Amino acid sequence: MKRVKKEIILKIVKVEPIPVAYPEPNDFNAERYLCLVKITTDDGLVGWGESITQFKEANFAVAALIEGLSEFVIGRSPLENQSIWTAIKERYWWYGYRGGLAAYALSAIDIALWDLKGKALNTSLLNLLGGPVHEKLPAIASGHAHDSSIPAMAEQAQGWMSSGVKGMKVGFGKRGNANLGFDHDRDVEYIRQMREAIGPDKKLMIDLGYAVKWDVATAVKRVQAFDDYNIDWIEEPLGAWDPEGYRTLRDKTKTLIAYGEREWNVAGYEAILATGTCDVFGIDPGRAEGVTGFTKVVSRIESAKRQANAHAWSSAIVSAASIAVSFSSLAFKLFEFKPLPNPMQNDLVLTPLTHTDGWVYPPIDKPGLGIEINEDVVNKYRQK
Repeated sequence: MKRVKKEIILKIVKVEPIPVAYPEPNDFNAERYLCLVKITTDDGLVGWGESITQFKEANFAVAALIEGLSEFVIGRSPLENQSIWTAIKERYWWYGYRGGLAAYALSAIDIALWDLKGKALNTSLLNLLGGPVHEKLPAIASGHAHDSSIPAMAEQAQGWMSSGVKGMKVGFGKRGNANLGFDHDRDVEYIRQMREAIGPDKKLMIDLGYAVKWDVATAVKRVQAFDDYNIDWIEEPLGAWDPEGYRTLRDKTKTLIAYGEREWNVAGYEAILATGTCDVFGIDPGRAEGVTGFTKVVSRIESAKRQANAHAWSSAIVSAASIAVSFSSLAFKLFEFKPLPNPMQNDLVLTPLTHTDGWVYPPIDKPGLGIEINEDVVNKYRQK
């Protein structure tokens, strides 16, 4: 008997950018900004995407770009997502060659198209990417240091660890009263107490915030002191780009060096790879041209036998995309979760993404991103 293959014919009829602003408890309740996108087909299927715009003015600018770029999306099938990605890349050669706001717009659109494609084919994003190569990944609490008291922060860290997570990453130089990243003795004492609080076998990573401006000599002295406490990696100790400085730091210290999350595309990551100074590459699909751009970057990192790490510090949309890509490549070794509940992770979706006893498992049982968006929450935080 001849099998008849049913052709899926879908057309996209609407692309809606939705700038949102929300309070982030993990960032000292600062207001943070994201530009979501909702893409709808003629039969009512909906896909969701996101860009991590961070600032109010960027949010409105990206929304305008998404509206303009929608001409490359409307009337097309979500199954043509790779073709649409290429068409948009070809369009913004003049104003987005090295990344910037154009990459944010493409990121949001691309994530939404992958979500739609999975729903149209009734399979998960992870399956579309070829399926899982990990049985499970360790979950890490990723937060900021806020308190003026180091013992109080150590106690808070123990609270984070009580959920079963396998380690923690802490941001220095963030909002609040922690004052970390600016004084050698205070920083070293913080690391000592954190290691004592969480135990010798748990992962501990430090992320230097934008406000911390170490020179090479300071970075070397600080990281050499941290080396005594078995730090898994130090993130952006010399900012986004300092090949010579990072080479010196790597020669004089033992701790792995992480950076890259401020890059936009394959060209940026290949430039870092060529320096030989980065051990762990941070990547955000809400910035690095979506799932398509994310996977292109990851293939280079995996080929170079380096570690990749998803920067998923925004909404559950980017987290869902990041978990799928993390399970599709051997370059990933863990996944980060914010330790405190927040609107864009816990309220935005009907079933929040989480870990089980400190482990994350492959998301293969639901189509697309595997999340269901609560549009009442979207409208509540819609930026006016």
